[in-house]
Amino acid sequence: MVLAAAVQLEAELGDVPANLAACERLADEAGRAGAQIIALPEFFTTGIGFAESLATAALPPDGAATDLLTSLASRHRALVGGSFLCRDADGHIRNAYLLADPGGVVGRHDKDLPTMWENAFYTCGDDDGVLSAGEHAVGAAVCWELMRTQTVRRLRGRVDLVMTGSGWWSIPRWTPHRLFDRLERNNAATARHSAASFAQYVGAPVVHAAHAGSLNCAMPWVPLQYRGHFEGATLIAAADGTIVAERHADQGEGVVLGEITLQRQQSRLDPPAGFWLHRRGALPTAVWHYQRWHGRRWYRRHVAPQAAPSPR
Repeated sequence: MVLAAAVQLEAELGDVPANLAACERLADEAGRAGAQIIALPEFFTTGIGFAESLATAALPPDGAATDLLTSLASRHRALVGGSFLCRDADGHIRNAYLLADPGGVVGRHDKDLPTMWENAFYTCGDDDGVLSAGEHAVGAAVCWELMRTQTVRRLRGRVDLVMTGSGWWSIPRWTPHRLFDRLERNNAATARHSAASFAQYVGAPVVHAAHAGSLNCAMPWVPLQYRGHFEGATLIAAADGTIVAERHADQGEGVVLGEITLQRQQSRLDPPAGFWLHRRGALPTAVWHYQRWHGRRWYRRHVAPQAAPSPR
């Protein structure tokens, strides 16, 4: 058995120094408690929302985010991972999950598909997310990768541990309140269930770090302000899907600790035949499509490297 920790963060949107400092404080708390595995959330450097400031908040692969992960791993003799907006040498930004041990970075996974307005800030990855950490294989999966059957196919039966993080936001309380309240209850339940049940699909324990707190930002192409919150669902689950430890969103920022066994097992759930592991609901489905279309155009215009003009 090893002691694992998952960090629940209340990020300052786009404020990289403040978020790095908060992550270091929380990860140090986990390390002092004896955690040998420490997971930071997705977008631990910036938080996530539709904010133009994120277009210039990406860090290089060898920048401050990587320095934090490697220093925490060395300081606490632990396995430490988390994802951040990373601008690579080709000029493109990716949602890069880096994993470090006391010797340095041991692997990287780039999230396969941006979710909704995330399309405005980074492009797709195509690796399998199986990372080698000493004698163990670690699977990396980020947020809505936990919702897709293709993630199960690339990790199932191949890893001893899954490290993941999310920045899963709520459905706003628009009118009619009764309808949107019901949609949000379902959304919150899916956030929690997708993290815990993923262990059963893959046959390995899951350490899932997440964001909590409020989020206010613009809405793409809609004359409304998004006002909501992050779902949290920070938890540690055993390979059979049993939740070992959990921190709910309304508990705010903090660390959850739990003991797990790093060992792959026969998966308990077979993925469905389609693309999605879980039902998204009508509103998230519609938003997925319109914000993906908008975001990809916005990324090409404002974020992606621009081709040099041809000589006349």
